[in-house]
Amino acid sequence: MSELILKSKKTVSVRFRTIATLAAIAAAVALPQLFHVLGAVSGLGTALGETLLPMHLPIILVGLIAGPFAGCVSGVIAPLVSFALTSMPTETMLPVMMTELAVYGLTAGLLSGMKFPCTLKVLAIQIAGRAVRAIAVLITVNFFESPIAVKTIWMSSVTGIFGILLQLILIPLIMYRISGISDEK
Repeated sequence: MSELILKSKKTVSVRFRTIATLAAIAAAVALPQLFHVLGAVSGLGTALGETLLPMHLPIILVGLIAGPFAGCVSGVIAPLVSFALTSMPTETMLPVMMTELAVYGLTAGLLSGMKFPCTLKVLAIQIAGRAVRAIAVLITVNFFESPIAVKTIWMSSVTGIFGILLQLILIPLIMYRISGISDEK
């Protein structure tokens, strides 16, 4: 299966993309719950999930592995499924998260075939996602009279800095490991 990951996006089967999309959605729902449980046990509450951004990781990975459509679809659907099952993210933040994660997945997929270091790809993905998140928050505040404070834009980046750094380290390592697996065959 790892051979499929590294082939041209044109040769990756619809079946593989579907499975990757479903796996990313499941991981993007399960990982935050795991982090919230660990946060509750450690006394940190939801801060652990807000700090380490566990929902972003599978969405970025599926974009890099299965392409822009899989990444974008996963990014839109994962917050919806999470909200339906857990009421998280909140109703106010749901459209913001859907938009942000869709951009992460789409950007990851669009950058996946480009020939530059994975760390730079992840950085570009993060910049695109955070920029769109800021725009989504501003739209939500201004047009829908949402209670989301504009300071959310700044605070989410400051709070999530460890998650951003974790993504910059983990995603290239995972992608390197995936490429190493296919080289061994």
